[in-house]
Amino acid sequence: MSTKIWKKDFTIAAVNDINGACMPGHVGIEVTEIGDDYMTAKMPVDHRTRQPMGLLHGGASVVLAETLGSIAGLLCIAAADKTVVGVEINANHLRAARDGFVFGTARPIRIGRNLQVWNIEIKDEQERLTCVSRITLAVVDIR
Repeated sequence: MSTKIWKKDFTIAAVNDINGACMPGHVGIEVTEIGDDYMTAKMPVDHRTRQPMGLLHGGASVVLAETLGSIAGLLCIAAADKTVVGVEINANHLRAARDGFVFGTARPIRIGRNLQVWNIEIKDEQERLTCVSRITLAVVDIR
């Protein structure tokens, strides 16, 4: 059984509302599920997220990964005067996606006071792994 990692009260609808007017909203990312120790979001593979050859753009996968990691990281901080910022992200693109949706799931590797590391797996609608990503977040004071 997993332990609940979230330190803030939130709803999926509230998270999606906040993201609607910035990058995640522009590419159609929606958080769809939040478990005790993971968060999942979907992103369409369409004109907003494809590269000229018709495949899901690798940068779009990174946007999905960073969005999930950053939201999850922020929700794991109890202090109201702290936030997270990305300091490093990597991605391995393993399989092409051409249409439909991809689904990213973020799970913590480490949630520390000053540093967090998250693993994000992105899969297509057939649950085939298309990308794996890891993001490192610094926990910093809100200025």
